[in-house]
Order: sequence, then C-alpha cells, then structure tokens
Amino acid sequence: MTKKQYGILSIPVIVAALGYFVDIYDLLLFGIIRLPSLRSFGLSEEEVLTQGETILTWQMWGLLIGGIIAGIIGDRKGRLSVLFGSIILYSLANIANGFVETVEQYKWIRFIAGIGLAGELGAGITLVSEIISKEKRGIATSMVAGIGLTGAVVAFIMKENFHWRTCYFIGGGLGMLLLVLRVSVFESGMFNEVKKQDVKRGNFFMLFNNADRFKRYICGILIGLPTWFVIGVLVTFSSEFAKHFGITEKVDPGKAIMYAYAAISIGDILIGFVSQWLKSRKKALFIFYAITILFMILFFTVQWNGSAAKMYWICAGLGFGTGFWAIFVTMGAEQFGTNLRATAATTTPNMVRGMLAILILPLFKWIREIDGVGYVNGGIYTAIIIMIITIVAALLTKETFNKDLNFVEK
Repeated sequence: MTKKQYGILSIPVIVAALGYFVDIYDLLLFGIIRLPSLRSFGLSEEEVLTQGETILTWQMWGLLIGGIIAGIIGDRKGRLSVLFGSIILYSLANIANGFVETVEQYKWIRFIAGIGLAGELGAGITLVSEIISKEKRGIATSMVAGIGLTGAVVAFIMKENFHWRTCYFIGGGLGMLLLVLRVSVFESGMFNEVKKQDVKRGNFFMLFNNADRFKRYICGILIGLPTWFVIGVLVTFSSEFAKHFGITEKVDPGKAIMYAYAAISIGDILIGFVSQWLKSRKKALFIFYAITILFMILFFTVQWNGSAAKMYWICAGLGFGTGFWAIFVTMGAEQFGTNLRATAATTTPNMVRGMLAILILPLFKWIREIDGVGYVNGGIYTAIIIMIITIVAALLTKETFNKDLNFVEK
C-alpha cells in the first residue's frame, strides 16, 4: 500500500492515537496517584516528596534507555515490531505495579514500565508520517497526539473512582486490549522499500558521526524541553508550589495534571491546523512558546495567597502552551531519512523525557538549594534557563513543513 491510500482518520491513524492514549494513561498515572500510593506505604510528607522525585527519575531513565532500544528496533525490524513489543512490556509492568509493597519495588517497576512506554509515540508518529501525504501529515500527527493525550484525563477519572492499585490494573488491561486492534495495522511502505536497499538501518551512532545530523538531533531534542519542565516540575509538584505561594486550600496534583493534559490535547490538535495555515512548523512552534512563557509568568506572579481553582486553570494554560508536542515529534521524524527515522523520532521525545532526570530536576534542585533562592525562585530561574536553551535551539532548527520523507541517510 502507498501512503496516498490513507486519510487522516484512517485505521492506522486511529490505532496510533489509541496506542498513545494508553501510553499517556500509564505514563502520567504515577504523577496522578503519587500522593495516595506513597502515603499508603506509611511515608512522611517529606519522604512522599523526595521518594516521588526519585521514582519519577527512575521512570524517566527507563524512557531514555527504552527510547534508544525502541528506535533501533523500529529502523531494523520495522515500526510495528516496536508498537507490539512496547505495549506488551508496559502493560505487564503496570499490572505488576499494582502489587508493589515497597519504594524499591516501585522504582524498578516504573523503570521497566518506562522502557516499554518509550516506543509508543515515536514509532506511531513515524508510521503515520510515512503513510500520510505530506500535505496532511501535520494534521494527522496532531490528531494522534491530541486524542492520545486525553489518556491523562481518563487516568485522573480512574484515580477519583478506584484504588490506586486498581488504576494500574486498568492501565495494563487497556494495553492488552489494544494489542487486538494492532493486528489490523500494516507496516510502512517506505520502510519496506528501504529494507531492500543496501543502507545502514537503525544505527544510533549515525546521529553523532556527522556534524549536520548531530545538530539536527540535538536541536530536535532541545526544542521540546519546556514540555517536561512544565509537566514534570510545575504541574506534578503543583501542591508543593501551592504551599510556598500561601494557598491554604488543598491542591491535588492529579487534578492539576488532568487540567494540563486536557488543555495539551486541545493545543496539540490546534497546532496542526495552525502549522497548516501558516505553512510552517517553526512559526506555529514560536506562537506556542509565547503562550507557554505567558502562563509561566502568571504561574509565578498571580498565585500568591491564591486558590486551588486558580492553580488548576493556570496549569491548564501551561498545558495549552506546551501543546506543541505533536509538532515537536513530527519535526523529529521529518528531519531524518527513512533508515534512521524511527531511531530519531523515538529517541527524541524520550531524550526530552529523560532530560527531566538528567537536567531539569537536578537543575531545579541545585538552584533552589542555593542560599537565599528557595523553592519558588528556583522554579523561576530554572524556567528562564530552559526557555533560553529552547528558543536558541528552535532558531537553529530547519523548517520541515511539506518535506518529502522518501530519502535515506548516508
């Protein structure tokens, strides 16, 4: 089959969207049920914070390592191999998560789940990018991300109605159901053609052995940094920020994540149409960067002695602003040839997620512990540094709108 035979609401696009839906449900579930799950172990409030950061870091390391493994497999064995393998691994891991009794078990199983969760988005976006015409590619990938991101909303609804262990069992069960739908999806025609050629496929080190490729890859990672600073720090730890802002009402980080991801979903669908209208990925990206910066300013200025409701709505605004995830991952796929596309598109978003463990959280912790800085100012300074890095990377990134993807890396 050729890509012209698929529309933006075709079976492969719908299945990719549902796959990302389950992926996001499982990926964000820990952040949503962090407090009740860790409190059930008898931890103090200080331990709930520190151990929560540690477990999240382990999950992100799993995503980082899993992204490399999944990307290589995707270019060597096929996009579908990753989609099937990843969902089996993270579904089983989430079922196992329902049985954890210690923080140590929690860390290791979230690490394993992270490895499995790493392959879903990159492989799905790569497959959709290769089977949809270049004129509709941006909208199709935005639909995948927009629909998929609502998984966070469902995760919060489950948290409100079920025990935290049951929430993990539900996530694992949804993954197993998705396997049945995956049977109806065909492999990318572009990949099948490249298999016949004498070119290296899925060589991760090719991303580093050429100056131009290395620049494309690094910039492709850095343009996505604000997404996981917003979600991994501002939203996930919104209850801790609320205490420092003097908000006396209880702020539920799970609810904050739900608000943020509902808005991200809207932003991710909208940015596909904005990109199409402007005929530019980069212009759409900068518009959403501006929205993100606006709500970062509001986050740190208007919430002193504020309310939980205001916190939730500002988190929603931050989510909408970071609704450039779809375009960011699509650009990662469009930057590279078919023999390296899955490797790049799968590792790029997972490198950003991994940056939460490698760069963002350590930077935030280091800055906030400097004498006279504190928790809130630490967040402000970290936000400024992240946005400067991101904007410079975006300026150095090439436009990829309407780019023909039928090429290989030599």
